[in-house]
Amino acid sequence: MSAAFPLFLTLTGQTVLIVGGGELALRKARLVAGDGGDGRGAHLVVVAPEVHPDLATLAAEVRRRPFAAYDLDGVTLVFAAGEDEDEAAGVADLARARGLLVNVPDRPALSTFIMPAIVDRGPITVAISTGGTSPVLARRLRARIEAALEPGLGRLATFLDGFRTAVRAVKSDETARRRFWERVIDGPVAQRFLAGDEAGAHEQLVKILNAGDAGDAIEGGSVALVGAGPGDPDLLTLRALRVLQNADVVVHDKLVDDRILDYVRRDARRVYVGKSKSCHTVSQDEINALLVREAQAGHRVVRLKGGDPFIFGRGGEEMAVLRAAGVAVELVPGITAAVGCAAATGIPLTHRGLAQGITLVTAHGANAGGGSAEPALDWTALARLDHTLAVYMGLSKAGLVAERLIAAGKAPGTPVAVVQNGTRPDQTLAVGRLADLGALAASLTGPALILVGEVVTLADPSKIATDVFTTLSSTPGRLGDTTLGSGLKAAV
Repeated sequence: MSAAFPLFLTLTGQTVLIVGGGELALRKARLVAGDGGDGRGAHLVVVAPEVHPDLATLAAEVRRRPFAAYDLDGVTLVFAAGEDEDEAAGVADLARARGLLVNVPDRPALSTFIMPAIVDRGPITVAISTGGTSPVLARRLRARIEAALEPGLGRLATFLDGFRTAVRAVKSDETARRRFWERVIDGPVAQRFLAGDEAGAHEQLVKILNAGDAGDAIEGGSVALVGAGPGDPDLLTLRALRVLQNADVVVHDKLVDDRILDYVRRDARRVYVGKSKSCHTVSQDEINALLVREAQAGHRVVRLKGGDPFIFGRGGEEMAVLRAAGVAVELVPGITAAVGCAAATGIPLTHRGLAQGITLVTAHGANAGGGSAEPALDWTALARLDHTLAVYMGLSKAGLVAERLIAAGKAPGTPVAVVQNGTRPDQTLAVGRLADLGALAASLTGPALILVGEVVTLADPSKIATDVFTTLSSTPGRLGDTTLGSGLKAAV
């Protein structure tokens, strides 16, 4: 058990004295002065011969002179934050003699209180302390907690506070009130509010209140269309992580890494609807019906997709079906494969003098029978654009892509890259020429992304699977008309 007892002080209207005028004093002042609108601002008095301009702005009173004992008159809290250690020790001695709370930064033996690392989601405050043993560790812990807490939690607390009187009138029993608030905070009302739909959250909470004991049946479910990113769980967004951990049901695809599924609540139900080429475990119509059915049963559903739901992920179709059924939908974007794979291989998607833009296409079109057909792309426009071309789901049609682009005027020597399992531990990068794209792809199995363009010459040499290129090597040192660095010589 810590020797320090945690508590929170109300400093509004109280006088806080800071002895010192430098950066350290400024940091302490920012913690206690507040921003003028949070109700936490203290009456700040600064004593020092020289005072930092920003500190002078925060202070209600600045005394530009050395500290004197009478500066402690009427003070509630003291920070001895000057650079002179002897002066700081003297200030601490005098403050303790008067029974005042005093802090000397980085000198816990002289302090009667320790400043914690603070996560501020006003009016919600989280404080972390190591008892003065390791301030850096406390700051690290603060960063982790801060990342895990939604930025809108403070506003949510204020929003809920506005309903306290109404809830007390409807729910006279304390246990009933507690259970009511638990449902609200864990359910769609809070979910909608944190997703930015404050009007919808207000409307639903009013509806639940007006329904009295029948309110449980009104809450209803919701669906979040969540992008899981290209594979690496570290690339999952904070919002995606929070929604996953709040889900009752997770409907996921084949391309979602198992390590990402580890973030799902243990008691949540997982439904696999994975698809691969020519092997659809569950049809899209069945998935749509499943999402509607689970939401209408009152569940918080996450539809988890690899990459981004709105980039060749059919998220738009699912969104339209859910909205038509009156189901609340939240959209949580993910890092799409082109962005993730490019970063993982050191290939910039745009680069001055090499690519002025990026075009995303899929190599699979839909035919009347529901299978895959050649996509209806304007190959001439794609060949002419000064863009990096990112081809999704193109491994089985890599030869066709190369054939169509070359026929449309793209140089056969244009650099290309095939990234398999991008961002994952088993990632493979193969690079070569557009004319060799079919042979490059033939040695790999999906999932893979194809990049076409001069930016491929900037790929990180250490990421290249050199065994793939040995079979394709000819004249080393050049790729088409582009001079290569030594790291790509084996690729040509």
